[in-house]
Amino acid sequence: MIDRTNVAAVIPAYFEGRSIREVAARVRLQLDRVLVVDDGSSDATAEEARAAGVEVLRHEVNQGKGAAIKTGLRRFSGTPGLKYILVLDGDGQHLPEEIPAFMDEANDSGSALIVGNRMNDQQAMPLVRRLTNLSMSWSISQVCGQVIPDTQCGFRMIRTDLASALYCDSNNYDYETEMLVIASRLGCQVAAVPVSTIYGDETSKIHPVRDTIRFVQLLARYRQENRELVRVPRAA
Repeated sequence: MIDRTNVAAVIPAYFEGRSIREVAARVRLQLDRVLVVDDGSSDATAEEARAAGVEVLRHEVNQGKGAAIKTGLRRFSGTPGLKYILVLDGDGQHLPEEIPAFMDEANDSGSALIVGNRMNDQQAMPLVRRLTNLSMSWSISQVCGQVIPDTQCGFRMIRTDLASALYCDSNNYDYETEMLVIASRLGCQVAAVPVSTIYGDETSKIHPVRDTIRFVQLLARYRQENRELVRVPRAA
């Protein structure tokens, strides 16, 4: 039975001093173990998170969202009795009150990776983000070999026996994509859980050029690897 006692939360945070205390406190109402990973912020992110009564680990310098998530996965890997690690953003775009939906899906399907799906609520999503999400989700689904409706959603839950396979080289926003590809290659069916679409006055930390290049390079590498995996050797 998956419940609040055997799921831990990891909240990667970078310059989230305005929102992290409330987010962490609300997550703590849902789960017994909550960790905020402050990725080198120079504001009050770490102090505000500690004020919510949760555990905080801090990178001395900014390493990227993927690196922060991996720090959290390593912190909880091997924890006795822990079944899943849930990841959500610290800026308020994900509703902690929707965590039970992930636990329900885990109890129903036992999926190793469960990802939030905001695409049932597209009208609340800015047009540019909607089109970007649709395009990227289609491309990534092709590489993964399965339909993942919202590959860009950072609200997700990972079974602990999968976590150790996710310590790949990506350290930035491309890590969330690589996580899906790795899980798919291991034969995991990626489940989707409907979640709310929330956009406030936060500023996106995605660098439009640099992170797009990383994403394109990642997909190109895996597409090439997929071609090599299915290539049939010619007869002598």
